[in-house]
Order: sequence, then structure tokens, then C-alpha cells
Amino acid sequence: MRTEKVAITIPSDLVAVIDDIRSRKGVSRSKFITLLLRQKIQDEQAREIKEAYDRVFSDASVAKEQVDTAAWFDGSGSDEGQEW
Repeated sequence: MRTEKVAITIPSDLVAVIDDIRSRKGVSRSKFITLLLRQKIQDEQAREIKEAYDRVFSDASVAKEQVDTAAWFDGSGSDEGQEW
């Protein structure tokens, strides 16, 4: 993995907490901060995807289409595709 040095300013009380946790975990400061940033980015991406789904499925016409489609499948008399 290619890395790049980045200089940032962090309050000293936060650095102390980071150093305490990362030392107990046995990882470097850089590794610990990288892990935290990766998790935060994944959380943010998941939140953005959820919000996009929520926007689409909160549209009344989309919701109605979903209900109508489910009713049509339910009324078809077939369990095909319902194995799960």
C-alpha cells in the first residue's frame, strides 16, 4: 500500500487518548489513526447509501409501485423465487 505523510494539528488531550488506546492495542499512532479514519469513511459511505435509498423509497409513486409489485407476485400463486 502506498502511503503519504500528512501533517495535521490535533489537540494534545486527544493525542494522549489516542496514544493510550493505541499502545494497549500494540499498534503505531499512524496505524491506529488510519484504522479509525477507514472505519469513519465506511460509516459515512454507508450513511450516504442509506439516505439515497430512503430518498428513493420515500417517494409515494415508488412506494406504490413496490406494494403493487409485491401484491402481483403474491397473487401469482407461485413460490418461485421465494426460497429465502
